[in-house]
Amino acid sequence: MSQAMDEPLGRQALAGAQMLFVAFGALVLMPLITGMDPNVALFTAGIGTLLFQLVTKRQVPVFLASSFAFIAPIIAAKGEFGLPAVLGGVVAAGLVYILLGFAVRLKGPAFIDRLLPPVVIAPVIISIGLALSPVAVNMAMGKAGDGSAQLVPYETAMLISMPALLTTLLVAVLGKGLFRLVPILAGVTVGYGLSLAFGVVDTAGIAAAPWLAMPNFVAPEFHLGAILFMVPVALAPAIEHIGGVVAIGGVTGNNFIKKPGLHRTLLGDGLATSAAGLFGGPPNTTYAEVTGAVMLTKNYNPKIMTWAAVFAIVLAFIGKFGAALLSIPVPVMGGILCLLFGSIAVVGLSTLIRHQVDLSEARNLIIVSVTLVFGIGGMMIGYGEFSLSGISLCAIIALALNLVLPGGEGWKNKQIEENG
Repeated sequence: MSQAMDEPLGRQALAGAQMLFVAFGALVLMPLITGMDPNVALFTAGIGTLLFQLVTKRQVPVFLASSFAFIAPIIAAKGEFGLPAVLGGVVAAGLVYILLGFAVRLKGPAFIDRLLPPVVIAPVIISIGLALSPVAVNMAMGKAGDGSAQLVPYETAMLISMPALLTTLLVAVLGKGLFRLVPILAGVTVGYGLSLAFGVVDTAGIAAAPWLAMPNFVAPEFHLGAILFMVPVALAPAIEHIGGVVAIGGVTGNNFIKKPGLHRTLLGDGLATSAAGLFGGPPNTTYAEVTGAVMLTKNYNPKIMTWAAVFAIVLAFIGKFGAALLSIPVPVMGGILCLLFGSIAVVGLSTLIRHQVDLSEARNLIIVSVTLVFGIGGMMIGYGEFSLSGISLCAIIALALNLVLPGGEGWKNKQIEENG
């Protein structure tokens, strides 16, 4: 360890606040896009991180918060079934992680490798990013995410969204030190400032909100249709989770796949996601931005994530803070999402390239092609409550094709082999 575990509490608290600052932009953006309460997302990020630390015996310095992979199914399921039913689906998605954790404990990390090779996961991740692209473009142009209403005049929206996007790009590419890790926060700050200048920010909600307030917790309802929307999508973040655990292990010089074990980290992530659904928050995942901050600061002490979690929970109860977040106009988020949703698709592409998936092989070509068209095109199969569509359907189809089509036994996931 580069830093002593018994460093002063003041320094730990400051480092924890810094980690929350790094995660903050993405953390609150996801609930704002999906119509959830950002204060609840802060609360469930804090609770989820503490649960993860409890399960992993506070050995892994990661912070868990809102997962972008679930945006598409949450938006689709919310429109059809309502928020409480979506939250039931989030609880169920957490149970998928927990079951995967038990399977890994029984059969070893190679089980994930056989069930979810890159040829399955990569096209699902690409579909998640590209299926969301119309939402980003509509919001950048001042419309509602589904394009149903013009919320901000087009010309004004473009003068807000494009500078917000440009700021995000410049900070990500040219930023130095910790500043480079907060491009979303920088983009939101510039976009919000321009929105104030153009008079499109409604500050009445901020003025009316109390300083201290209970977050708008929502109880889940369990609806089979909504669960079918959410559960298949959990497969992609499960692989993202493994990548995150391997990455933080590489940064700190520890093998977290062995100790505390991949089964424990998956269990922690699953409990964090299910807990978020019980309170009304979005699903949780490990944050790469925070891993980057750990690498940069060389502060490998997991206790700093405890402090970050505590600060997130405290912020959740500041009413005016939540009201200020809810006042962020649509074009600000839209501009930044043009980059973020594209980035999700690129993660999928890089997965195919990094693992050298041969797309000239008929088996791989079929899996990737059908998955992309079903996911991006919004294919629906089934009837009523028993229907699957879009991202949920393409995840199931990719999984099924991989299991049914012959010739997939030779794949080995070196990432897990080398760290397992």
